[in-house]
Amino acid sequence: MRERYADIIVDISHEKVDRPFQYIIPQELVDAIYPGVRVHVPFGRGNQDKTGYVVDLSEETEYPVEKLKEITSVDEKGISAEGRQIQIAYWLKQQYGSTMITALKTVLPVKQQMKRPEKKKIVRCVDKERLQDAIEQCRRKHQVAKVRVLTALITEEELPYELVRQKLNVAPATLQALEKQGYLVMQRESYYRNPVRQMGREEERPCLTEMQAHIIEDVLADYRAGHPGTYLVHGVTGSGKTEVYLGIIEQMISMGKQAIVLIPEIALTYQTLLRFYKRFGDRVSVMNSTLSMGEKYDQIERAKAGELDVIIGPRSALFTPFANLGVIVMDEEHEGSYKSESSPKYHARETAIRIASMYGASVVLGSATPSLEAYYRARMGQYKLYEMRSRPGGSILPRVSIVDLREELKQGNRSVFSRQLRELLEERLRAKEQSILFLNRRGYAGFVSCRACGHVIKCPHCDVSLSEHRNGKMVCHYCGYEEPKMMKCPSCGSKYLMGFKAGTEQIEEAIHREFPEARVLRMDADTTRTKESYEKILSAFADEKADILVGTQMIVKGHDFPNVTLVGVLAADLSLNQNDYRAGERTFQLLTQAAGRAGRGDKPGEVVIQTYQPEHYSVIHAAKQDYEGFYEEEIAYRDFLQYPPVAHMLAVLIISQIQEQGKRLSEEMTELVNVEMKETKDLHVIGPAEAAIGKLNDLYRHVFYVRHEEYQVLVEAKDKLETFCRERELKNQMVQFDFDPMNTY
Repeated sequence: MRERYADIIVDISHEKVDRPFQYIIPQELVDAIYPGVRVHVPFGRGNQDKTGYVVDLSEETEYPVEKLKEITSVDEKGISAEGRQIQIAYWLKQQYGSTMITALKTVLPVKQQMKRPEKKKIVRCVDKERLQDAIEQCRRKHQVAKVRVLTALITEEELPYELVRQKLNVAPATLQALEKQGYLVMQRESYYRNPVRQMGREEERPCLTEMQAHIIEDVLADYRAGHPGTYLVHGVTGSGKTEVYLGIIEQMISMGKQAIVLIPEIALTYQTLLRFYKRFGDRVSVMNSTLSMGEKYDQIERAKAGELDVIIGPRSALFTPFANLGVIVMDEEHEGSYKSESSPKYHARETAIRIASMYGASVVLGSATPSLEAYYRARMGQYKLYEMRSRPGGSILPRVSIVDLREELKQGNRSVFSRQLRELLEERLRAKEQSILFLNRRGYAGFVSCRACGHVIKCPHCDVSLSEHRNGKMVCHYCGYEEPKMMKCPSCGSKYLMGFKAGTEQIEEAIHREFPEARVLRMDADTTRTKESYEKILSAFADEKADILVGTQMIVKGHDFPNVTLVGVLAADLSLNQNDYRAGERTFQLLTQAAGRAGRGDKPGEVVIQTYQPEHYSVIHAAKQDYEGFYEEEIAYRDFLQYPPVAHMLAVLIISQIQEQGKRLSEEMTELVNVEMKETKDLHVIGPAEAAIGKLNDLYRHVFYVRHEEYQVLVEAKDKLETFCRERELKNQMVQFDFDPMNTY
């Protein structure tokens, strides 16, 4: 029997996960050793007994066998929180392709242990009579600072340290002297940082509809019976999906279980948190990239200690180390941000289902516009499907109009606003009602070109055009390169340089020109860079401090503003023009979600969709809020072309410093798949070719695609390619794998 080896991390503290050690697995322990299990090993020169975690297994070793030590024993305490996270990382590595270290750093995101902050207080140690004597003594010696402290301690037995230092203006040396004399003692108490500010708990609980109550009871009945599953809640915008999530989580908490609530973007955190805090109080917290390192570390520790019941955040919140996870809720499950763009390129939906299976937990997916993957699986019986077709309380869906911008142009209207949208905006401003204008672009212009010769100004490091911003700079939205706006064309010398395609800044300027009295807020990637900027903009709009909110995709996802009665979609078909098989799906989802922001209160809503392609089925079905109609057309197209979800696709991206080397490697890897797997597995290989953006950050990119109906066949192909890359010992080249990519390369 061949020798087997285990890579073991001896210290799981997160800054040291990049240093595993290899050990021999004794024959008697072979069946008991797997990723995540805790073991005892001899470590260091003195062979000290240390506890470690198995992170990977292999039949090969990088070191001379005689220098390796054997694992002593398996820890009998069972799988720990860290062990479970290692199991998740190992699964990510196998399913999506990456190194184990990269996968571990994804699952263990906090890099280093943080010292917990302390609250200090001053506590009186003697009775008031003795304290009064001490005060008189200090007065005689003119020790005025001591008098201030001791006088305060006569009325209050305890004083906060900061109050004594700042308000009473007392130095630490004075307090230490009084402590030595036995009059007081300084007490320290460590506490967890909490990123969630205290909020009111008053909550009016709406009466559940029959469908809401049915979904909650059905999910919980399966869980109690020991058959937790995956559930897809397809509900029109405003149908009360969040109330379903709250009801399920409330029952889970009553059983001693915990919940993870995934949201697609940080912009949704504030409103979601508000709903959950009102129901569950300070046992709710958040996990996202706006938190400080200390805040992140403390939320992990609070979760481990059982001090939290609910964690809310984007896909990284999935790895919160709860001990008794009962349910994972994934709101707006169709969103592309649930797919990681860095290695390992995991999808939160599949990963949530895997994590839930490890805990015996339920997974609840919710969306008004489910991804084709989720709806297809629900139709195939893999998920349980619930349809919520109406809004509670009789609220009706908004009236939707489609405006053909080609006709507007023929009639001389060159404004970004159609005549219908301008009239409706004027009506809303008069009625003191709010409007949302949605544009799925950011920046001031899409590209800058010369009107004389047609030359487009490009980034010197990437194969993309620079975008013009209002601050007089041209910026690359991929690598961040920027330069001052050019006055003359570098190709022909013409001074007629112009930015094309409207951005959110330009829309904001147009509103100020046409409606000078309107109060406008803008929400896009440029206005939400700082911590709490999302919350400030959304709070101001919710408090009706603005009449019009202009923004990119982040403003149409999940927000609930009762006074918004008009939504204008200014460039509905920009997303249709992407060279991507998901373009129609994305457009339908964006338009439906945007339309769903209108008329969520007592007042009826209206939506205007401005487009150059009013005949496209994505636009027509979105205007009707007809998901089933859209699904039938789109799935027929996917079936014909064997695209996901009907079949699976693996994108292999080769990144190289030298263009010719990358081209050659992509050809060799494609040939490997064709020779070794095409005939036996009936794989379909597309490419290789230069990627759509062939150069990024001075690195050249080539890509090829592999398609097959079975996901595991593509995993086999990925494994063969990984082995090939390891044997080649690639230098100045990198290979990334992306299963069922959200964007084509």
